[in-house]
Amino acid sequence: MRVSREKAQESREQVIDTAARLLRERGFDGIGVADIMKAAGMTHGGFYRHFESKDELAVKASERAITESKAVIVDELSKKPQDPLRAIIERYVSAVHRDDPGTGCILPALAADAARRDDPALSQVFTANIQEYLDQLGLLLAARPAATGVRTPAAILAEMVGAVVLSRVISDDALADRLIADVVEDIVGD
Repeated sequence: MRVSREKAQESREQVIDTAARLLRERGFDGIGVADIMKAAGMTHGGFYRHFESKDELAVKASERAITESKAVIVDELSKKPQDPLRAIIERYVSAVHRDDPGTGCILPALAADAARRDDPALSQVFTANIQEYLDQLGLLLAARPAATGVRTPAAILAEMVGAVVLSRVISDDALADRLIADVVEDIVGD
């Protein structure tokens, strides 16, 4: 029985969605194709009808994760239009983001893994995502009233990503929460 193109595309999208979540939770080498396909409700054998390799899926899943993260940011901006920089920082550097890497940004979840891979396509996805963050942070900084001290988009992004990474590894919840609060205050404190 042949599967319709629509059903095949739907299945492919399901695999990408599942991989986007699982790769952020477990890393590129922390989960195999069979596990991704099983979590997507499909058999391992069907993988190669949709993708040439796990590397191709990693790129597609990373792109999907970026799209999902952008949607969260847009939602946060709509909630606090009077101070969009604060809205983004408070959402990004948060216990919610820390505690749910499967739905968070790929940078704290996968950047270290991506740096160890020899995959130019994956590197391009991460580079484009970083550049977009830098561009957006630059626009938000330019729109804010001048504050004491000069902050650059690169320094802010590095602090945001680093805070999430560090807060995820800390076993003491109070210390992790304090680190998050301190970083938010350091970036957007008035």
